[in-house]
Amino acid sequence: MITLISGTNRPLSYSRAILDLYAGKLAQHGVAYQILDLADLPADFTVSALYDNTGKNEAFNKLSSLIAASDKFVFVVPEYNSSFPGVLKAFIDGLSYPNTFKDKKGALIGLSSGMQGSGLALSHLSDVLNYLGMHVMAMRLKMAHIEKNFDGKQISNKLYQELLEQHVEQLLKF
Repeated sequence: MITLISGTNRPLSYSRAILDLYAGKLAQHGVAYQILDLADLPADFTVSALYDNTGKNEAFNKLSSLIAASDKFVFVVPEYNSSFPGVLKAFIDGLSYPNTFKDKKGALIGLSSGMQGSGLALSHLSDVLNYLGMHVMAMRLKMAHIEKNFDGKQISNKLYQELLEQHVEQLLKF
């Protein structure tokens, strides 16, 4: 099972819209997937589901159980302050340690308003995932100037369209 993770809790985000395009491509290949959208996290999860409260928040537990059922992941993450969103880090911190991601496979897609396409954010996330034992796919798709190249439904940039398809194909071989 492949889990697609929208790496922000911002409602109606570009991350979720790109994730939906990715899901459509997986469906075209006949591949099963599930979606984990961090916008569905309980607002108080950092105090009600972590540390001494581990296992006590049913909404958080439901989302974290999606992780255990998967062996491959696609993280679609926006760049926030030259890194990935803190809510994604807090979610990861709330997962069972140390074996949640051990020996599983992950692929990364970064979005940014700026010209770097969230390269630094993907590097930071790769470091975290590697520390947790995940094997991260070499191709990291970086989509710069997302507002100019994506209208929320369709990618207008031909190169990004091609790279997205290549990313899916590499994930399926990974």
